[in-house]
Amino acid sequence: MKTSPGRLVGSDGRNVMTWGVAMAPIKHETESGDACLVKASPDAVLIAAIDGAGHGIEAATAARIAEATISAHADESLMSLVLRCHERLRNTRGVVMTLVDCDLRERTLTWLGVGNVDAVLWHARPTERVAADRIILRGGVVGYQIPALRAEVLPLRMCDTLIMATDGIQEHFADHVPLIGEPQVIADRLLAQHRKETDDALVVVMRYLGDDGRDRS
Repeated sequence: MKTSPGRLVGSDGRNVMTWGVAMAPIKHETESGDACLVKASPDAVLIAAIDGAGHGIEAATAARIAEATISAHADESLMSLVLRCHERLRNTRGVVMTLVDCDLRERTLTWLGVGNVDAVLWHARPTERVAADRIILRGGVVGYQIPALRAEVLPLRMCDTLIMATDGIQEHFADHVPLIGEPQVIADRLLAQHRKETDDALVVVMRYLGDDGRDRS
């Protein structure tokens, strides 16, 4: 299992956003076909959760190509990133992916998914969960066949928590997610409790702390 915590710190030294990543390959494989990219700037955070078709080296190769392509063009729109990946992946197994762009100036979250990488955004403090948005996923495989692309824009509020998961995580993971604790703790817990044994698995958890940078979990 691999873990990767991170944070975006404001000019005043306070945390603006924190995130955690937990992933593991399928049994008997040394390399995961899932990949995650988080690119942060003072005004935005881009998150990509990628799942190479199948598993093993070929799936990992496709996922790494997508990750590198997104990283190289991270300032472009989500639709542009998917189209770039689609062209680069034509001679591979292809991938499914969900991309999330957090605009910290506008306090909005934009997401776009092709395939079955799930994403849920909770609009609540960790101890006072009141509502959640779930991404509308559209079938397809980037590099093979993609649907009409539609990005959705949501408000981003203080203490919102985003969770993204590949299909190596059981679909009901979002039913009773304890949101208390740092994002890395939540990601590790979800991987341990909801990981399937039949596929690579990836969980990404991000929390927006707002302007004052305080985590009220």
